[in-house]
Amino acid sequence: MTERHDDFTQPTHFLDWRDPAVLAFTDAAVRGTAHPVDRARLIFLAVRDQLWYDPYTLSTHPADYRASSIARRDYGWCVPKAVLLTAACRAAGIPARLGFADVRNHLQTDTLRARMGGSDLFVYHGYSELYLDGRWVKATPAFNKELCARFGVPPIDFDGVHDALMHPYSADGSRFMDYVTDHGWYPELPLAEIFAALRAEYGSDLIDSNDIAAHTPEDTFTR
Repeated sequence: MTERHDDFTQPTHFLDWRDPAVLAFTDAAVRGTAHPVDRARLIFLAVRDQLWYDPYTLSTHPADYRASSIARRDYGWCVPKAVLLTAACRAAGIPARLGFADVRNHLQTDTLRARMGGSDLFVYHGYSELYLDGRWVKATPAFNKELCARFGVPPIDFDGVHDALMHPYSADGSRFMDYVTDHGWYPELPLAEIFAALRAEYGSDLIDSNDIAAHTPEDTFTR
C-alpha cells in the first residue's frame, strides 16, 4: 500500500499542533522561512536549545506529553522534546512522525544510574523522522548545546539531509552512546507502551512515585 505522507501532517491527541502555543513556537522558530529543509533545521534548533534537557522531569500525567503543554515549558527529556519537534514540523507543513530506540549511555553519572535502578540503558529514547526532499530523515533534539558544552560533547547538528542521531563518542574520544534496539516509527505517541518499557527496565518506583529528585545539570553526564 502506498504511504500517504499527508497522513503525517495531521494533528493527533499528543501532536496537537493546532494549539496556539505550538503555532507560536513554530512561527517564532521558522521566522518566515519558506523552504521545508530550512524550516525543519530552524525548528530542530529551537527545540534542541530552548528546552533544557532534563531526564529527572519524568511526569506520570499524560497531559504533560501533549505538544501544547511541552511548548509552554523550557525543559524536557528526549520523549517530550521529540513530541514537540514532530508536532512543530507538522505545523510547518512538514510530514513528521515519532521514532524510538534503546540507547546505552556510557557517560551516565552515578546519580542518574541510581535513579534508573542501576541501568545505563535508556529505553524508548525519542527522536523524530521528517520527510524532506523525498526521503525520511531522523533527528534527535534531546541535548541542548549549553549542556553539551559543559560536558565536552558536541551538540547534534541537523542539516535536513543526513540523519542526526546520538554521537557514539564524546569530544575526547570516550564512548558516549550506543544504539541497541530501534523500535521504528509511530504516527502518534505510544505513551502506555513507553511507560510499560520504563517500568520493566527500571522498576515501578521511577514511574509510579512521580517524585522529582533534587539535582543539578552535573547529575546528567560524567565529565
